Amino acid sequence: MRDMWNQPAVVATDCAGLGGKRQGKVRDIYDLGDCLLFIATDRISAFDVVLPEGIPGKGYVLTQLSKFWFDRLWRDGGVAPHHVRTMRPEDFPDACRPYIDTLAGRSMIVEKAEPLPVECIVRGYLAGSAWSEYRRAGTVCGQPLPPGLRESEPFPEPLFTPSTKAVEGHDENISIETMRGLIGEETAVRVQEASVTLYRRAAALAEERGIIIADTKFEFGRRRDTGQVIVIDELLTPDSSRFWPKDRYAPGQPQPSFDKQFVRDYLDAAGWNRTPPPPHLPDDVVTQTSAKYREALERFVGR
Repeated sequence: MRDMWNQPAVVATDCAGLGGKRQGKVRDIYDLGDCLLFIATDRISAFDVVLPEGIPGKGYVLTQLSKFWFDRLWRDGGVAPHHVRTMRPEDFPDACRPYIDTLAGRSMIVEKAEPLPVECIVRGYLAGSAWSEYRRAGTVCGQPLPPGLRESEPFPEPLFTPSTKAVEGHDENISIETMRGLIGEETAVRVQEASVTLYRRAAALAEERGIIIADTKFEFGRRRDTGQVIVIDELLTPDSSRFWPKDRYAPGQPQPSFDKQFVRDYLDAAGWNRTPPPPHLPDDVVTQTSAKYREALERFVGR
């Protein structure tokens, strides 16, 4: 595999022989008939806007970290199944062979599913937008919390805070009651239980590797044939999670992180109003962000 850290960022793919491409904020998706090919590019978004510059190696990190979690978190059972069929390029359909250099390390074959119109966020610590809301209103996503909590302080129990899944624009926090109205009582209970279980397992495993998972986001869908709820999309990556080094954790202040919070902080400091068009990222911000993603991967997988 090429040294992706010292190569230009992959911001788009061209696998024309696989048919039409759907492009998300980060992923390029090809329909292979009975399954989908997900390719994680090096694009990066902040505040739901894709930035002009990519982050070298980022797509590789997202895919390999997702593989790490998919391989480990289902060993004890007790959660919804997931959508991954294979992440081994040698097992991909023959139509993918001409593009194997592009696909290796940053792609997966997944089951088709009908995505649920919610994002399932689990928060273990008071940080980010949750801290901002708490300071203003004493709540997190509308849920009242005791007074006197400090920034970056852990919650007594993980907090489940769903949001909408906007096709365009910004996601919005919603109550658990609203989520039940959107996806049904039984499904809402299922995804909440699965999300908290996955978070607890991941947080325990991460602490063994010197990482605190402050919060993370899960997505779910329904199998097209049976309607069974399954976990979809990426899993516990620096794009969907807030990772802190355990040995530098100090409540009462912001924490250093291995995620794209570094980019968000730069954009806020630059005075961007969080609406398109976004500003360009300086070379040093791109380089440092790439290093943070790489370190997150190495902390978990040991290479």
